[in-house]
Amino acid sequence: MEDRDDETDGVEPVTRRPVGQGESARANRSWWDAEAAAYLSEHGDFLGPSRGAAGFVWGPEGLTEDEAGLLGDVTGAAVLEVGAGAAQCSRWLLAHGARPVALDLSMAMLAAGRGLGDDGVGRPGPPLVQADAARLPFADRSFDLACSAYGGLPFVADSAAVLRDVARVLRPGGRFVFSLSHPLRWCLPDDPGPGGLVVRDSYFDRTPYVEQDPAGQATYVEHHRTLGDRVREVTAAGLRLVDLVEPEWPAGNDRTWGGWSPLRGALVPGTAIFVCVKDG
Repeated sequence: MEDRDDETDGVEPVTRRPVGQGESARANRSWWDAEAAAYLSEHGDFLGPSRGAAGFVWGPEGLTEDEAGLLGDVTGAAVLEVGAGAAQCSRWLLAHGARPVALDLSMAMLAAGRGLGDDGVGRPGPPLVQADAARLPFADRSFDLACSAYGGLPFVADSAAVLRDVARVLRPGGRFVFSLSHPLRWCLPDDPGPGGLVVRDSYFDRTPYVEQDPAGQATYVEHHRTLGDRVREVTAAGLRLVDLVEPEWPAGNDRTWGGWSPLRGALVPGTAIFVCVKDG
């Protein structure tokens, strides 16, 4: 989340207010379409290309799937990446023998993924699909695995619907691993310095964070759930939580990214990774 205090024509540009699925999807699709180039220019190397032909990074701490192995053996697996952005993770999956499909709400982010070209060894990039994460355009039991690295869930009003739909398209025994901002971060300002270590907002306030234009139309939205909320959504979707990973900030990472920094990372968790399995 970004904090802004200025006002325009009597409408607060940053506020907390209820936002439904339609308004949230429209705002975030437009925001990511407009910001795709700048975002990838700033963060693209960290998310993949500098790590070789492809990279799979779970969050700003820099934990990679090569290091964590949270998905298990992906060889030959049909994998859905939810909120794929430019599909860096899907490119990693492809290079490791999987059959990924990269889904994102933003056409500009997917177009950037197409612009990355092949997987580094001459194979075409992964299939790209533009769709809402809460309405997956796939048949039941289509995938062996699903993953989402900071994609989709924080930007969807009904995150429980995303989990239900991911569970629907997974085959029995399939795994869904997703990362997002640690729920604890919701009560702290997006400040990488000492100011970001002071609790300002209630952890229990689920009211969405909204950036809006002078007419009061949302231009960017994030939705908060507590850790307990996330666990309940997982189990209600018919998934079983088998691990919850809170990556520690590594000594070699001196990067500042929004509210993430070595200072804060040494004291409070910035990312939560949920490892879930569909039994049956």
